[in-house]
Amino acid sequence: MGAYDTEIEVLADAARAALVREIDADGAWAADPAWREAFAAVPRHLFVPYYYVAGPRGYERRWRESPDPRARERWLRGAYTDVPLATRLRDGELVSSSSQPSLMARMLVALRVEDGDRVLEVGAGTGYNAALLAHRLGSDDLVTTIDLEPEITESARQHLAAAGHHPVVVTGDGARGVPERAPFDRIIATCELPTVPRAWLAQCRPGARVLTPLATGLLALTVRDARHAEGRFLPGPAFFVPLRGTGRAEPEGARPAGPPGGDRRPEPFRFLLALTRTTLDPQAAYALWEREGEPGRGRYGVTVDGEHTWAWLDDPEGPYAWPLP
Repeated sequence: MGAYDTEIEVLADAARAALVREIDADGAWAADPAWREAFAAVPRHLFVPYYYVAGPRGYERRWRESPDPRARERWLRGAYTDVPLATRLRDGELVSSSSQPSLMARMLVALRVEDGDRVLEVGAGTGYNAALLAHRLGSDDLVTTIDLEPEITESARQHLAAAGHHPVVVTGDGARGVPERAPFDRIIATCELPTVPRAWLAQCRPGARVLTPLATGLLALTVRDARHAEGRFLPGPAFFVPLRGTGRAEPEGARPAGPPGGDRRPEPFRFLLALTRTTLDPQAAYALWEREGEPGRGRYGVTVDGEHTWAWLDDPEGPYAWPLP
């Protein structure tokens, strides 16, 4: 290891420890402290050899191999900042990112992983989340991660290998799951979907837990069998890059999730708009939201029952229910 590499590792160790302390202070790991050790051990900088930072003249690229030592230090410190990092752009559009570490911590805790669980991750990204899962479970073979883009899966494999992990990395449509690796005890998605893919339920063991971004929220489902699942949204917001592939298509007639009068309306209301964008007029949605006491995400849920999937407020059989694709 050269002097530059030694310097990078020393800086990385200090920056990673500081990030862990920051997340720890927020109580993200209170329900499962084992994740703290995973974040302390897995080097995030190995998964983001370069990333992009928005600036006044567009995106600025920060990368490990910059000839400027100050730029290299900015890259490293940025890798351990508690923010999402843009890792792939196409024609100026973000197509892949490394999620905010504190949000990743909360999602992994909410997944309720237990020793021996087989986990499917939908949205390989940089490979960092798969490495955290593999470290927590103590076995690469228990983790499968999938992404549609071959260049994303190939770079994820390289990053994972550099960090000493070799989970199964699959190139394919995440909405279809990975049937050859089933059954799964847990499924976690790191990209937004318009609904719950039926293929996932069919690849889960009874009692499995599914955690997926949906309508700017995080939905936690318990799977009863291959055709039935139900659960609620976690309280906080979550914004992710949409899934690419068959699960991405917006249903015909979809309306943009913009509140009446623009984005000045409260954020929890914008979640209701996103959840009901194909079925509820924005003015009617706002009237409902006010009438029901301005509900936050934790009062909403989703039920999958055979061929039918619907979102609901407070009660799956209550008066407020909206079909999902």
